[in-house]
Amino acid sequence: MKFLLLPALLLTASPALAATWTLQPTQSRLQFSGTETGTAFTGNFSSWQAAISYDPAHPQAASVKITIDLASAKTGDTQRDEALPDSDWFNIAATPQATFTATGFTPEGGDKFTTTGTLTIRGITHKLTLPFTLDVSGNAATAKGSLSLTRTDYGVGQGNWALGDYVGLSVGVNFTLVATSGG
Repeated sequence: MKFLLLPALLLTASPALAATWTLQPTQSRLQFSGTETGTAFTGNFSSWQAAISYDPAHPQAASVKITIDLASAKTGDTQRDEALPDSDWFNIAATPQATFTATGFTPEGGDKFTTTGTLTIRGITHKLTLPFTLDVSGNAATAKGSLSLTRTDYGVGQGNWALGDYVGLSVGVNFTLVATSGG
């Protein structure tokens, strides 16, 4: 009898076995927006990865780590795109990647969730809460969200660019992350 009880206890006491989800890069996008001389612009990161662990029955046990190749930022404006990797902006020579890491998804009703994590850009880390929607259908999931950041909180825009006179301080971040699980 004891040998039957032990497996039952282990199953009920063990944390949920979350599935590993694989980013589908051709269906996903990571965009940013801002203003330059009062005119809105948008850009995107063409190279980023995501490590995702998620069980729909236990969203509080989820984890995600997004790693962004800052050199992949493009806005369609040659002058801006050539400046972004420089030391005044992303400083990719010293910090080629940005990361967002979070643990636990909090259900907010329906397909709405939040997660609290850390965003690191240029070696500067801040805690933030990210609202998003999540649609899971079979072995496919789509998460969409947006938030607003102050670029200078992360050291983006040094020297003459720090005041926001020419390039606005507020940056919007929008994402669509499509991932699939193994089963």
